[in-house]
Amino acid sequence: MEKINRIKAVLAETGYTGKWLADQVGRDKATVSKWCTNTIQPDLNMLVKIAEVLRVNVRELLVEKNFE
Repeated sequence: MEKINRIKAVLAETGYTGKWLADQVGRDKATVSKWCTNTIQPDLNMLVKIAEVLRVNVRELLVEKNFE
């Protein structure tokens, strides 16, 4: 499975847990777990909300891709 987001890494960097994030954004912790494993992806609005909660730039939540 291709990694698209870095939510799990950013949580680790900021010291927060998936359960904490789930509580902050009003989603089930199982959903957040799936985001962290890149099984499913949050929609764009939710990605922006996650960035706001974690106090990071939304770009930090995405895996950088170089298209040449």
